[in-house]
Amino acid sequence: MRIDILLRAYKRKSIRILPFILSLILILLVGSQTIAVTTKSTEILWDKFGVPHIYGKNDRSAFYAFGWAQTQSHGDLLLRLYGQARGRAAEYWGEEYLESDRWVQTMGVPERASSWYKAQSPTFRSYLDAFAAGINAYAKQNPNLIDDRFEVVLPVKAEDVMAHLHRVLNFTFVVNPQSVFDLSKQKLQAGSNGWAIAPTHTASGKAMLLANPHLPWSDLFLWYEAQITAPGIDAYGATLVGIPVLAIAFNNNLGWTHTVNTYDGWDLYELTLAGNGYRFDDKVRKFQTKTLSLKVKQKDGSLQEQPLVVKSSIHGPVVAEKNGKAVALRVAGLDRPGVLQQWWDMARSQNLKKFETALKRLQLSMFTVMYADREGHIMHLFNGQVPVRSQGDFAYWQGVIPGDTSKTLWTKIHPYQDLPRIVDPKSGWLQNTNDPPWTTTFPAAIKADNYPPYMAPRFMDFRSQGSVRMLAEDDKISFDEMVAYKHSTRMELADRILDDLIPAARKYGQDLGRKAASVLEAWDHQANADSRGAVLFAFWVQEMDLDKTFRKPWSENSPRTTPDGLANPKSAVATLEAVAAKVEKAYGAIDVAWGDVFRLRLADVDLPGNGGDGELGIFRVLNFAPGENGQFQGVAGDSYVAAIEFSNPVRAMALTSYGNASQPGSPHISDQLQMFANQKLRTVWRDRSDILAHLEERKIF
Repeated sequence: MRIDILLRAYKRKSIRILPFILSLILILLVGSQTIAVTTKSTEILWDKFGVPHIYGKNDRSAFYAFGWAQTQSHGDLLLRLYGQARGRAAEYWGEEYLESDRWVQTMGVPERASSWYKAQSPTFRSYLDAFAAGINAYAKQNPNLIDDRFEVVLPVKAEDVMAHLHRVLNFTFVVNPQSVFDLSKQKLQAGSNGWAIAPTHTASGKAMLLANPHLPWSDLFLWYEAQITAPGIDAYGATLVGIPVLAIAFNNNLGWTHTVNTYDGWDLYELTLAGNGYRFDDKVRKFQTKTLSLKVKQKDGSLQEQPLVVKSSIHGPVVAEKNGKAVALRVAGLDRPGVLQQWWDMARSQNLKKFETALKRLQLSMFTVMYADREGHIMHLFNGQVPVRSQGDFAYWQGVIPGDTSKTLWTKIHPYQDLPRIVDPKSGWLQNTNDPPWTTTFPAAIKADNYPPYMAPRFMDFRSQGSVRMLAEDDKISFDEMVAYKHSTRMELADRILDDLIPAARKYGQDLGRKAASVLEAWDHQANADSRGAVLFAFWVQEMDLDKTFRKPWSENSPRTTPDGLANPKSAVATLEAVAAKVEKAYGAIDVAWGDVFRLRLADVDLPGNGGDGELGIFRVLNFAPGENGQFQGVAGDSYVAAIEFSNPVRAMALTSYGNASQPGSPHISDQLQMFANQKLRTVWRDRSDILAHLEERKIF
């Protein structure tokens, strides 16, 4: 055969194959990559729920637009938080911020933020500069939309962004002033639920992820939902106001969420004073001392100066002195300034290997990482800058530690490979509800005995047990079922104890006790708006000491079915009768509806509430504070929620309970609260065509 005939045959074959190859490439690109198309301009497309969809022509432009967007949605709050992070809030707004300034300055936040900023790569530093520039540009172009009180913080610098990050992560979440000054390791009113479900356990055969942080509905804890698209990234998720990257996010290939973990990254050390110093290893060491000046704005507008003397030992800053003793605070991870770059790279990752490459830097001070991806992998990582301690279990390090010896002074943190972690467990599912990593799945995949006893405590609370029950009892969970489970208000504690309390009330109770038993028997164990019996039960639990309520305490051998049984039935019934009398007097009936007592109130919206305290074993956490007329209003709990299925295309729904803005005059304050009350999520719009179909505003830079 002549060579020209061969060439013609090859060309005909190539022409037939070429469309197939091109279509295959297109499918692969669309299906498995998150590479945004380069645009000539940078713009923000605001959807009708106030979510900014940022399209950056490059990374720097995306950061600039994100700074602009956050200021439009939360300008007053953002500037106040940056003012506090500077340690100058009392100078700007008066004495009510003086304690905040003392904490921030004593902890060295502004000074360390400056060094953290300098430690960034030149490229990432330029991104932070751009974020600050976006804030300043919005404020300059919209001066009437920023409260005059907060304009004093302008112009914002990238160092302010770092200081805010540092204050939030290291000196609010890792350690907070209330715990330090109470000399106890009490926890913030902060928690979360997180699920990662493998294809073997889903109805669709696709991995799913549930992100569900529980934080206060105010101040530095507010979530901001956004999409950031630029060359090499197309990530959707949320971050805390003032932080320039997404902290919880997903793209076309993978996603992650965080839960507040049982991480202990700080300690209080008791020092014995001697002369002008303190005893350490049989010697007297001098304190390092510096005197700062705090300015406090007076009611007449003048400034008064107050000295702040900061003394530090080898352990850290001194936070208390009394009776010849001092207490110093040591916090892990203060030399690790790269968390923003790490989060950014996590959002840009396209597979588990790349994602873990970012995680292994260990720049994020704490938080569990719950992960799922398109390839079907799921992961639970007990993430944190965990100190390498020489002795003691978790309980030992909850107390004040002797500071007179180097034997108790930790100087290193555990590397990544030391941290509790599981990928692709046999069960097909992973959960965390702020319980230790040992109970993330069943059969147990991470064994506590394989880790230092100080790594994490050993317990499993009722919310965790409810979480595990929902996952374990359903072999093939659909996306819609996952969303429904997320909204479960079932009280696991009621399931455990009412089979003992109701017969005890009938046996030992008077008329009111027997009436209470009938109400509790008719109740469905839910905390929905129309649930009757939930108020009575929740108030009874409030009066009980749960550490002494049960006959059978929690056991590692039966982690999902203990504690159980009433230790003192007569006493429990007496408490029930007393509570029933109070409920009847306050609300006119002992079977008052949950939503009549527990309310959702924001701006001018007032709705019946549902959900409740996690201690009751409720998965849909909502924390209430006393309000008017014997009612309570939601102040913390379910905040940002995202449910993601890694199908093609990705299916996602979300909700930001209190709305995606706090700036006065915004239509997005409380505009999602009705959906929250109805236990609904919104469809997430990620494709440009969907965003344009629900467009509220467009900003082109």
